[in-house]
Amino acid sequence: MTAKPFPPAPIAPMEAKLVSELLGEAGWWFEPKWDGFRAIVYRDGASVEILSKSGKTLARYFPELVAVLRASPVERYTVDGEIILPVGGVLSFDALQQRLHPAASRIAKLSVATPVQLMLFDCLSLEGKRLSDAPLADRRAALEHFHRTAGGASLLLSPISDDRAVGEAWLAGSGGALDGVMAKRIDEAYRSGERAMLKVKVRRSADCVVAGLRRSAEHGGIVSLLLGLYDAAGKLNHVRFSSTIKDAERAALEDRVKPHLGGSGFSGKAPGGPSRWNDGRKSSWEPLEPELVVEVVYDQVTGARFRHGTRILRWRPDKEPAQCRMDQLVQEVRPAELATLA
Repeated sequence: MTAKPFPPAPIAPMEAKLVSELLGEAGWWFEPKWDGFRAIVYRDGASVEILSKSGKTLARYFPELVAVLRASPVERYTVDGEIILPVGGVLSFDALQQRLHPAASRIAKLSVATPVQLMLFDCLSLEGKRLSDAPLADRRAALEHFHRTAGGASLLLSPISDDRAVGEAWLAGSGGALDGVMAKRIDEAYRSGERAMLKVKVRRSADCVVAGLRRSAEHGGIVSLLLGLYDAAGKLNHVRFSSTIKDAERAALEDRVKPHLGGSGFSGKAPGGPSRWNDGRKSSWEPLEPELVVEVVYDQVTGARFRHGTRILRWRPDKEPAQCRMDQLVQEVRPAELATLA
């Protein structure tokens, strides 16, 4: 007999549209957007599955979470949440990424050394009752009931508020624990696969040293600036790059960087240079004398680097390069501290 698939009908997560600010209207709930792996969890008796946004299983990478879910007193449920990993009390996306390892022995070791948590924020079914068509207010009540019964150190309940000021306080004081703040209609059903929520991303700025650049292989124009920050030892380390330079801005940028071409570049960690992978050929970036300072907008920091490309906000001729240090970056806040931010 062919085994029945589990879960029988996976649910596509409800997603969000990016907006610039939180709404001030009634009828919305605000909640933190945690910086982790989005996951929908299914349990039916001994069967437990954890699926990512793309529908791939995450269960094999987090056996400690599977054990917690399987041991809960509630035997049938479908919940939506975020897998997060606290290291030293603060969330670490870098450590979370390292959990996606192909070796079973490594997974087993990491599950003990760096156990994850599941931050719950929606309930789609509970003890055989389908809730995805119910309004958010009813689903939240079911989720709170589930958490009272099954919650603990590994199963956490994400806070909510109908007060816009609380949402704005989360944005302003959340540090790296959050990726932003979500807004959801209290009266709406779970709209699977649709961008039915609203999301305001956390945006931060930092003053960085421009220590290199990359050019287009086609036209030779500058396509991005390579950014650096000084560490405690006084080394200038590469922390990522600016987003693509617009055509209309290239001429002025060329004039700005020209006096600094051929400089010393990075004194610490640098972008990929000559190696056995490129047969010792000259690297694809050009060093600059580290004298230019630019303020950039970034979202998150992972492993002492900006996780994504940054956006140039303004040039800072008033700023000394030596002032551009790693310690200016926003540090992550402990999840428990969010309650004190409102």
